[in-house]
Amino acid sequence: MRHVDRASLYRASVGFDRMADLMDRVLSADSAGQSYPPYNIQKTGESSYRISVAVAGFAADDLSVELRDGAVIVAAKKAETEGERTFLHRGIANRAFERRFTLAEHIRVEGASHRDGMLHIELIREVPEALKPRRIAIERIATTPRVEKLDA
Repeated sequence: MRHVDRASLYRASVGFDRMADLMDRVLSADSAGQSYPPYNIQKTGESSYRISVAVAGFAADDLSVELRDGAVIVAAKKAETEGERTFLHRGIANRAFERRFTLAEHIRVEGASHRDGMLHIELIREVPEALKPRRIAIERIATTPRVEKLDA
């Protein structure tokens, strides 16, 4: 497991503690446990995004999408089916899962839809007016020539 020394980052910056925590989380995550279910993250516009999660075999009632602690959490629990079925081959995994997507600041979840075995989560970036760049006018002050008195 890797460890990132964040002390040098904190010495030279202010307010980057969340980014450093995110880097620690990414570097320490177990990659083997994060392969199911497969997903895509797509940029659909100037300030809009879509997370698409492959949820074959799950009904909309089996899925939940929750926004908690700056992250979208997608979870699924397969409802128990009535009667027993016998499978000769079972290639579609219907196991329970929880997938977490950490959101950047000012990203809002607009909605979610389930269609054709895919769960789509629509996201939009809304930067507040106070944080958008703005041009500051520079006031021009007329200067008057300095008059020096000569002692004669």
